Amino acid sequence: MININVFSEEKAWSNKIKKKEFFFKKICKAFPSKYRFNNKKVSLNLLLSNNKNIKKLNKKFRKKNKSTDVLSFPFNKKIKISKETYIGDIIISYNFMDKPKAQKLKSFRNKVIKTFIHAYLHLLGFNHIRNKDYKKMQIEEDYIYKFITSKIN
Repeated sequence: MININVFSEEKAWSNKIKKKEFFFKKICKAFPSKYRFNNKKVSLNLLLSNNKNIKKLNKKFRKKNKSTDVLSFPFNKKIKISKETYIGDIIISYNFMDKPKAQKLKSFRNKVIKTFIHAYLHLLGFNHIRNKDYKKMQIEEDYIYKFITSKIN
């Protein structure tokens, strides 16, 4: 079971996702079983932020002085899921999700889902530094995204 704590420091998120905690818990419940960790307690924190604040975090922790769509901070480099495991933190920028501004609500939410999946996989040790790792991660992202959207859309 995945326990997700959702925090928001950007009011605009509420315009697109009214019940943020419910929205992300629903995504986690819809994960394929190998990513749901049944019979275990896996937890993570999610901060719904904006470009200004994510830029500060990106500069401080990654030495990149620019905003980005998402940041993932895995708790451990090598993940081992035990009975109770905290896997890390995710920060998503509203400004990146809300482009283009004219996009439909469903497109916004699907972009958030895809971004969340990407970040979640980083917490589980996936990366895209090498091309072969990128391809492996992309396959998993696509698989999870299709699995989730077939259940919740």
